[in-house]
Amino acid sequence: MADPKDPADELAGTEQPFVAHLMELRDRILYALYGVGAAMVLLAIWPGPSGLIDWIAVPIRAHMPPDVKLIAVGVFTPFFVPLKVLMMAGLLLALPWVIYQIWAFVAPGLYSHEKRFALPLIVIGSALAYLGIAFVQFFVLDKMFAFIQGFTPASVNATPDIASYVEAILSLYLAFGLAFQVPVVVMLMVRFEMVTVEKLKSFRGYFIVIAFVIAAIVTPPDVISQLALAIPMCLLYEIGIWGSRWFASTKPKTEASAADADQS
Repeated sequence: MADPKDPADELAGTEQPFVAHLMELRDRILYALYGVGAAMVLLAIWPGPSGLIDWIAVPIRAHMPPDVKLIAVGVFTPFFVPLKVLMMAGLLLALPWVIYQIWAFVAPGLYSHEKRFALPLIVIGSALAYLGIAFVQFFVLDKMFAFIQGFTPASVNATPDIASYVEAILSLYLAFGLAFQVPVVVMLMVRFEMVTVEKLKSFRGYFIVIAFVIAAIVTPPDVISQLALAIPMCLLYEIGIWGSRWFASTKPKTEASAADADQS
């Protein structure tokens, strides 16, 4: 570690009391909640909770008879389900603001070279989360429900419950949003010297097996959604290997000299 008395250490003398850190954390959490609340208000005005429900129900309604609608079994389901969807949509809309608050909290404790690589990873991670959710909404759900509805007997009228439907797709949003963070995780592991690019290449075959096991666990029991998660994870793993080469090649000389000083 760098000597706190070293004048070359840009963080020397910037330490704050523990209470100050707690107050800063409280403020950042409040700012993040304010952002989510503002996003919820905007979405409540337009398109509204009903509009959000109609939008996320498009994939399954496309494979149901025109005169059949989703049903609400519970007494309070018509109120709590739209509210749940509104909260999730507000969090997604305010995600860049929430991540910025996390960044603003940890940034004062980072060196300049750490900030240079951390900020791009935050942007990439946010974009990948949105990409994963969009992939679910516009591709996975349509193919998955087409596959499932194809097994419905002609004598059965499939009328899914809106609460179970929302719970299922929200779990898919979360699973794909997290799975699409594979490149960020890979690049961070290389950046902090936990693994090397060569190790990641040799681990490629094992990761393919792990990806299919994860997909089998977190997705519904249909081959479409499992393949839709496992295959992108394998592709994103390759992208992470490619991106980690750039992070490894741009390691500042100051870090290497600091590591040599620690060893000495």
